[in-house]
Amino acid sequence: MLAIVLCGIALSLAYPVREYIAQRRQIDQLLAQGTQIQTQRQRLQSERRLLHSPVYIAQQARDRLHMCLPTQMCYEIIGKSAKPKDVAARVAQAPWYGRLWSSVQQANAAPAPRHGPGAHRE
Repeated sequence: MLAIVLCGIALSLAYPVREYIAQRRQIDQLLAQGTQIQTQRQRLQSERRLLHSPVYIAQQARDRLHMCLPTQMCYEIIGKSAKPKDVAARVAQAPWYGRLWSSVQQANAAPAPRHGPGAHRE
């Protein structure tokens, strides 16, 4: 009789204990996710402060757009001393207006004359 009572108590406690463990696991996952979100929020806030800084904006304009202040004399050295990897990186990071102008030049280039069947003459 005592064994039946003990089995009944054990079975009645098994489900709540299992749910408690599952809920604790879920709480731990949510706390970890909250920590990640807080870290990302702090990173984004610092980036926002940078983007609202006039000094940072001026630096980015000089670096990315090759802009100079009216009182400055700016130079860009191009020559054989540059490493091939550096030149390839500079071409890949060409300013937007350089890429735009090269696409206009390519569009204005005369198409090669077609020869053979299907080519029409004017």
